Amino acid sequence: MNEFTWIFIAAVVLMTAVELWLSLRQGRYVQAHRDEVPAAFKDQISLAAHQKAADYTAAKGKYNRSESVYGMVILLLWTLGGGLALLSGIWSQFELGPVIGGIAFFLSFLVIGSVIELPFSYYKTFVLEDKFGFNRNTPGLFIADFFKQTLLTLVMGGILIWVALWMMGSAGDYWWLYLWAAWMAFALFMMWAYPAFIAPLFNNFTPLEDANLQKRVEDLLARCGFKSQGIFVMDGSRRSGHGNAYFTGLGSNKRIVFFDTLLNTLNEDQIEAVLAHELGHFRRKHVVKNMFVMAGLSLLGLALLGWASGEAWFYEGLGVSTQSNAMALALFMLVIPVFLFFLHPLMTSLSRKYEYEADDYAASVSNADDLIAALVALYQENASTLTPDPLVSAVYDSHPPAAMRIAHLQTNTA
Repeated sequence: MNEFTWIFIAAVVLMTAVELWLSLRQGRYVQAHRDEVPAAFKDQISLAAHQKAADYTAAKGKYNRSESVYGMVILLLWTLGGGLALLSGIWSQFELGPVIGGIAFFLSFLVIGSVIELPFSYYKTFVLEDKFGFNRNTPGLFIADFFKQTLLTLVMGGILIWVALWMMGSAGDYWWLYLWAAWMAFALFMMWAYPAFIAPLFNNFTPLEDANLQKRVEDLLARCGFKSQGIFVMDGSRRSGHGNAYFTGLGSNKRIVFFDTLLNTLNEDQIEAVLAHELGHFRRKHVVKNMFVMAGLSLLGLALLGWASGEAWFYEGLGVSTQSNAMALALFMLVIPVFLFFLHPLMTSLSRKYEYEADDYAASVSNADDLIAALVALYQENASTLTPDPLVSAVYDSHPPAAMRIAHLQTNTA
């Protein structure tokens, strides 16, 4: 143990304490407002629906608190508890070399981590979501998804780790810069490939069959200057009752995707308004801006890794005596989210700003009242609380609170 050990422990404990405190604060605030629908929603949302959202929020909070404590314990076991050192020692017995052995070590670390998280994921799906009527999944489909995700991790993760380890060992002192360039290229490739090749492994995507809705969507796309490969409906109802819409892809592979649950919840005017909001992110270049932010953070992170990976205190401070490139990657992957947690309010603040901008754009090309009606319907359908704690919302929420968002949209209807 060294000074970095105590810094790490302090950061982990502080992060977990803040998470638990905010969660408890959210639960108290939501329950305090459980018995009365906010004035702005009295005509649209019933008291029963409002109370369901409050109870769902409370149940998710209890689940999240358990997951936070569990995650802290697992993190400490991997690091100071000697988990990574033990796993590395097992693979070192096979004398596979720094690259192949490093790939085996890192992939096994990822798979074990997924297995460790499986009970919580199962509970969330088949207990929490089921209790509130959102779960449509089956154990068979859940397990099939897990194996598909694991296979993708092994294949694509194996390639990425091989590239990373090769560069770390062969590209000199500035390997982190070359790795950053490779990571950015991979991220762009995935944005292009995901809708056509990855997403269909988990869901069925069928062309939108409603001719009237398709015509309205195509007219909206033309007004917004958005060219897509097609308009698709995703069978989200196979797994969940939650609804959504989004566009995905890059270049010629861009797609408009509606969850089938959303199409069953909203009318055509509301669907057009929701899609106009999503297209607002495109027109206001939020995707590009987010890419630049992520690119900057990735560059900073890899530069930090490039420095820390050559320092003995980094390994020793996290409970590891043997230095290796694969170990540096694993340790960094575990540690960096702890320190990034404290940047969360800045990132969510930027995201909420983008949501307001997308709402403004939607109001300019469609109807603000339709978007308001759609948001209210989706808040009710998804049991989203209308009364989040303001501080908790500022820290965590990527979207503005319902009352603030709708009040902002109403300025576009005046």
